[in-house]
Amino acid sequence: MATTNFLFSGFGGQGILFVGKFLAYKGLIDDRQVSWLPSYGPEMRGGTASCSVIVSDDPVGSPIVSNPDVLVAMNLPSLDKYENAVVPGGMIFADSTLIERKVMRDDVKVYYIPATRLASENNIPTLANMIICGKILKALDDFNEESVKAALGKVISAKHADMLDVNLKAMQIGADYE
Repeated sequence: MATTNFLFSGFGGQGILFVGKFLAYKGLIDDRQVSWLPSYGPEMRGGTASCSVIVSDDPVGSPIVSNPDVLVAMNLPSLDKYENAVVPGGMIFADSTLIERKVMRDDVKVYYIPATRLASENNIPTLANMIICGKILKALDDFNEESVKAALGKVISAKHADMLDVNLKAMQIGADYE
């Protein structure tokens, strides 16, 4: 039974819910069982946002992720709040542009990605979330371009269809980041 529990966290406007929805659709396209549970404060932009995603070979009993296998912390309050919840042997992906401190645990694999800086440098300032997502898929050995494109096609509205290639570019930047 292969199950991965993801927790994405940051502030409103960073695309936390979007990246969670993308991973859920990718799971569906890959013929997996999924759940997607968004959570955000009433203020939306600038407020707190988190998203729990479970991707499994078996039916998902509960959509709640209390102890993630994979934590994405897009800001310092998120890392402070969830760092200790990650399972031993899990992974933490931190946007090192916005988080200056290091992870204090030594029983997890940590990836520091300056996603906000990379997004700005590549003229895609709103896609730090997808840069980190590309790194996650690469780290999990799950970067399948066919299912990535198909999932992006599901979460990007027809009105913004021109953003498909830009999102792919962002994910490739993340996958290639060392």
